[in-house]
Amino acid sequence: MGALVLACGKNAGHAQSQAFADRDDIELRPVPERPGKDDVDHLVKGLDGRRLVVVGGDADLAAVVLRLVRKDLLRDVTVGFVPTEADSTVASLWDLPLDTGRAVDVALTADSDSVPLIRDDSGGVLVGRGEIGPVRGMAYCDETVVLRGQASRITVSPDPDRGAGLLVHVTKRALVVKRVSTALGRACQIGCVPAIVRLDGVPHPRPVTKWTWYRNSDDLRLARGLL
Repeated sequence: MGALVLACGKNAGHAQSQAFADRDDIELRPVPERPGKDDVDHLVKGLDGRRLVVVGGDADLAAVVLRLVRKDLLRDVTVGFVPTEADSTVASLWDLPLDTGRAVDVALTADSDSVPLIRDDSGGVLVGRGEIGPVRGMAYCDETVVLRGQASRITVSPDPDRGAGLLVHVTKRALVVKRVSTALGRACQIGCVPAIVRLDGVPHPRPVTKWTWYRNSDDLRLARGLL
């Protein structure tokens, strides 16, 4: 079936892997870091059953997946990911290799697996890790209060067990003691004094006083099956 490979930003060099070069059914396209509508939409329009492979960081993957959501292609496209960051949350969550050669093999040939995709109320998607903090206010995971008061941070990621949708960690510090509480649910709602949100490592452009993460109705078809 072949694949469209998007090499994001400075990661174009990773796309020169021999594993790509040895295949004649690959269309390789360099795109900017965290590519947007004008960079991606005309390319995914012509996938014609091919899988889509993203070479880059977690934020690059999120940017491309957002375009699939906006074009209503999420349920139809298998997405492969070649992580170029050693601390990739996506790779850690879904057991994807960090070695480029092995990652290319998985991205191009592994079976797809449905994994939770997280949306937010600002119109974005989260594929790895979301964080807000320091934060003071109220936070809920579904109907459960997970924060009333102050915390160093709240982090949200897709549930690796895929049952609930999202996994919430609330970290509090008292002197030198760190306490972390955990909750599972389909949504996390936060109301707070102005705080900074980070989405897959990228700061939101302005402080927020409310924020919601929730599981998308359609999962991400991620290439990660055993070869």
